[in-house]
Amino acid sequence: MENKNVFIMTHPLIQHKISLLRDQRTGTNEFRKLIEEIATLMGYEALSDLPLEDVEVTTPIETCMTPMIAGKKLAIVPILRAGLGMVNGILALVPTAKVGHIGLYRDHETHEPHEYYCKLPSPIELRTICVLDPMLATGGSAVAAVDFIKQHGGKNIKFMCIIAAPEGLKRLQEAHPDIQIYIGHMDRQLNENAYICPGLGDAGDRIFGTK
Repeated sequence: MENKNVFIMTHPLIQHKISLLRDQRTGTNEFRKLIEEIATLMGYEALSDLPLEDVEVTTPIETCMTPMIAGKKLAIVPILRAGLGMVNGILALVPTAKVGHIGLYRDHETHEPHEYYCKLPSPIELRTICVLDPMLATGGSAVAAVDFIKQHGGKNIKFMCIIAAPEGLKRLQEAHPDIQIYIGHMDRQLNENAYICPGLGDAGDRIFGTK
């Protein structure tokens, strides 16, 4: 589905690191580092339109007007728990960013998300908001998270995922056509258990070493 708000990454470093993520032999420590590195590389692309304003700076030579990020900066909002793995990758680029959290769990029968926690930086309506989740599978969690952020007044929203299924992208686009969506790699499909194929398994379990 062509859409000016959807950005699928093509950078060789991102593709290489995603291939390492897929490998079932990649252990927890390396997996966690790769998630962070991919988030940084994707963040570099996703944040290319942050607003700038000229400020006065005194160099060792003279005083000049030079651009710095404008406004109330960035809000990073991981979807718990797997989204936590991407936070430090974005903070490496924008250390002044504020971090919120949205907690969702998925009903194993219906695969639908339920909110159990939502804490967002204030004033959320003035910030560029990056919602993080390594996997965009059914799209249920992503849609719910963006719903909550909009209900709290958030407007300028970017969603970042490392792997996406076409079904999840379609659902997120239809529910929130105004947001920017950044995807590391578009995978083939969901299976009957709503897992992405070929995917990389359960991102949360592999980041945190749980089963």
